[in-house]
Amino acid sequence: MDAVRTGVVGIGIMGSSHAKNLANDVEGSQLTAVCDASRQRLDWAKETFGDKVQLFDNYDAMLASGAIDAVVVASAHYDHPRQAIAAFKKGLHVMIEKPAGVDTASVREMNEAAAASGKVFSIMFNQRTVGVYGKLRELINSGETGPITRIVWIITEWFRNEAYYKSGGWRATWAGEGGGVLINQCPHNLDLWQWICGMPKRIRGFCHFGKHHDIEVEDDVTAYMEYENGATGVIITSTGDAPGTNRLEITCDRGKLVLEDNKLIWRRTRTPVKEFTKTTSDMWAKNEVWDINIPSNSEGGPHVILLRNWINAIRKGEKLISPGAEGINGLSISNAIHLSSWTNDWADVPVDEKRFGELLKQKIATSRGRR
Repeated sequence: MDAVRTGVVGIGIMGSSHAKNLANDVEGSQLTAVCDASRQRLDWAKETFGDKVQLFDNYDAMLASGAIDAVVVASAHYDHPRQAIAAFKKGLHVMIEKPAGVDTASVREMNEAAAASGKVFSIMFNQRTVGVYGKLRELINSGETGPITRIVWIITEWFRNEAYYKSGGWRATWAGEGGGVLINQCPHNLDLWQWICGMPKRIRGFCHFGKHHDIEVEDDVTAYMEYENGATGVIITSTGDAPGTNRLEITCDRGKLVLEDNKLIWRRTRTPVKEFTKTTSDMWAKNEVWDINIPSNSEGGPHVILLRNWINAIRKGEKLISPGAEGINGLSISNAIHLSSWTNDWADVPVDEKRFGELLKQKIATSRGRR
């Protein structure tokens, strides 16, 4: 197959990076178009790529131009499902930035449109390419660690200051972004959570809105999750901690997996915990534990790896690392945490989309932000 003619909509921080990668670092890709409402960003594209890339300030015009076979959607959160659906209707392949959207109802529509189109659909969950996360998932899926009993992830390395939030009228508002740390900073973590450990059945969320900053959305979150097999999980995240922490512990029947500072250690029990608990006759006995350093490797930049994978899936049928349809999973967790916090009650997974949508509309109606 010839090179895939690719366009990018939204050439802000991430979109401009994707455009440069597609133009220079992804074999089999030819960047042929970019789209943005900002004249300044289009001027940047003109200066960077020259006449070989067409410039558009209207997304529908870019889709109708015949200049592209595939599009990277790197626009505002609310626009991801709508713009992806429009591309699928034009017979184009799609890669979307995270998050998949703001609410699972619109993302479900996007997934249905993708399936109906038969086109290659991926999402930029680039952390799946980081070696330690892949190794962690491999160990758990192999059954070697035994069933999961508890997950604890403290991920508070997302510190942001007031200048960051004041840099755009859309930032940290219900109307502009659709949420705070859960929808902006943490989609990668929530994706990895479900990718490695599976989906919980219900969630009790505690969101603090504007706790550390002058914003209307959440900047400090603690959520408790329950699984069908009795396992439990806690995730703590914030944009107000300094210094922050990134520590993931997964306790299983064969010990505990600890991931911190990009190092994975398996504190492996010599005997399965349930077996040892039931069979030992010594009331003070403790299971023998071996600390095992688990090797892992990552090659290349995560964003480039996923772009190459997407292009190779289009050209050669390569299996997707991050299928776009899976974007709904982490968002389901995010929506459930919000819904639980808003209603001061448990939220089931899958989330009650109607109730979530009603409450989100109320937040948008009183929001000071803009799209």
